Parts: sequence; C-alpha cells; structure tokens
Amino acid sequence: MNTEPQVINLGFVNAFLIPAGDGYVLIDTGMDSQWDLLEKELLKVGCLPDKLKLVVITHGDMDHTGNCAKLQKKYQAKIAMHPGDRAMAETGARLVRKARSFKGKFFMSLHRLTRAKTNFDTFTPDLLIADGQDLKGYGLAARILHTPGHTQGSIAVLTDQGGLFPGDTLSNSNKPDIGPFIQDDRELRNSLAKLKGLNARTVYPGHGKPFRFEALSGIEV
Repeated sequence: MNTEPQVINLGFVNAFLIPAGDGYVLIDTGMDSQWDLLEKELLKVGCLPDKLKLVVITHGDMDHTGNCAKLQKKYQAKIAMHPGDRAMAETGARLVRKARSFKGKFFMSLHRLTRAKTNFDTFTPDLLIADGQDLKGYGLAARILHTPGHTQGSIAVLTDQGGLFPGDTLSNSNKPDIGPFIQDDRELRNSLAKLKGLNARTVYPGHGKPFRFEALSGIEV
C-alpha cells in the first residue's frame, strides 16, 4: 500500500488522507458545502464505508469540521479533537480573533456577513486527544502535538515518516507563513518554536500547498 498522504483539495481548504495499516486516517473534513467532493474522494480510494479508522480534527473552525457530523451519522466514523475546541464542535461557537493582514481582515468581514447563511451541523467528538498522544492504535505511526495560538485546541499531527500536519497554525497560500488569524500571540509563538524543534520532512498546511520543513526557519509570529 502507498504510505504517502493524499492531499484532498477542497477548494480553499485541504483535508488529508493517510494510509494506516489496512485502512486510513483522515485529517480535517472541509466545510458542509464540500461534502460531495470529500465523499467522492474517500469512496474513490475505498476508504468508505468501513476503512476509515479515525478522523483527526486540527482545530474547531467550521472549514475543518464541517463534515464531521455527516461522517459520524452516515459512516459511523470516529472523530478525534483536542478538548480546547470541543465547545466549537458541540455548540457551533465562533472565536473572536485578530487578522494579520488587510486580506485577512477582508475575509473576516466577509465571514461575518455570510455566517448566518452558513450551515454547520454540531457534533460531539468521540475521542478527546492530548499532547504527545500516539495514533498507533489506529494503524498510524504518528503523534499529536498541542499547538494553541490559532485556537486554544489547535493540534498538529507528526508522522514517523516526517509528515507534519499543522492545521491553520501554518499556511502556504502565497508563501510558507503562520496562519492569517490569531487568538493568542504568545501561545502561537510558543507553538511555532515547538514545531521548529521537530524532526520533520514535509509540512501539509490546512490552506495552500505542502512545503519543505526547512522553510519553517524563516517564519516568525
């Protein structure tokens, strides 16, 4: 079986499918409006209905959690996330954050205007994950890293093969950088230092293209 992660490009946000033993682990799920594309990609590789071992959520924003409820109801998928963002999943609560750029402020304003029209099916995570927790029980040689700053419950996944999945802590829409929205500068700075100290090979951000881990050395908060 191919062990390389599959990037599922859902338009402006990514999901990632990683081979895990005789099945798969999915990282993030996109928005509710992207369900048809996500389901098509999972069915195409034979991940559904019974090979999806776990869905790991990097943080609670709806562009990453939007299809969790559907995966639970239709395929009995198990959803894992950090307890710091549990309230976002169970109530649909949105965080107040600051934008780092004019572009970020524009998208934040657009989001406020359209939020009432955006569907979000709340859900209860099946598994609450913690810093240092490994995923070997799900067939994936990887561990969880708690990386707050973008949200309190943001996490990254680091595989033994050197794949780093940081959610929106990092992005690569134009160039490798930290994500455009920040909840807590100090925590994000500490999380970035934590990521820089890893032994990784390729970074798979929530938004934008994968990039070489060495690019982290030039990123600052």
